[in-house]
Amino acid sequence: MDLHLKIWRQKDRKSEGKLVSYDLKELNPHMSFLEMLDTLNEKLITEGDEPVEFDHDCREGICGQCGMMINGIAHGPLKNTTTCQLHLRSFKNGETILIEPFRAEAFPVKKDLKVDRSAFDRIISSGGFVSVNTGQAPDATAIAVTHQTAEEAFDSAACIGCGACVATCKNGSAALFTSAKITHMVLLPQGKEERSGRVLNMVSQMDHELFGHCSNTEACEVECPQGISVLNIARMNYEYGRALFFRKK
Repeated sequence: MDLHLKIWRQKDRKSEGKLVSYDLKELNPHMSFLEMLDTLNEKLITEGDEPVEFDHDCREGICGQCGMMINGIAHGPLKNTTTCQLHLRSFKNGETILIEPFRAEAFPVKKDLKVDRSAFDRIISSGGFVSVNTGQAPDATAIAVTHQTAEEAFDSAACIGCGACVATCKNGSAALFTSAKITHMVLLPQGKEERSGRVLNMVSQMDHELFGHCSNTEACEVECPQGISVLNIARMNYEYGRALFFRKK
């Protein structure tokens, strides 16, 4: 199959970027989207041009590094699918594909399709941990947790931190990411001890990183490759209100 690509090229965060057109012919429709970009880069290198920079790692839909906007949709047209798990058979022969980096004030472009998502790391480090001395690891059955609670915690912990929720939100909000990290820890016994300080610190850091506020459009859940529920945001708001209440007492 043949494809016409329009890719955002930007030398660094201080430079102006622009869309550059490329044509690729005789592609295998079973190639992944990133393999297609690899093919383009091999062609560019052979021709003496600079390859397109983009983030990737595991290419198994686990690490969350491969995020980009494809035809205006975070990770592309398939629901609950990361860019690396997207294949060319999802597109039509001869189609024009627009490829851009995630757009958000808190995600400055480093180069081409690569953005700086270290703001997520700082949110986690501000409180997304359990600072208790666990000693020797206990048996898995030593701490009683109901099956439902364990499943709910796992559903929240499934967030891979790709940033699609921020990129697709009209406000550039990180509420879904932050709330998922808060929720999966507060549900489990190990995370309850520091629940108040954790939510206050993480929400404060989220605001400090210049992410926008949540206005409940739920676009974040729609574009999340892991299907993280917006109910996490409701729990984060509850935990935040609870923390403020007990801090004032």
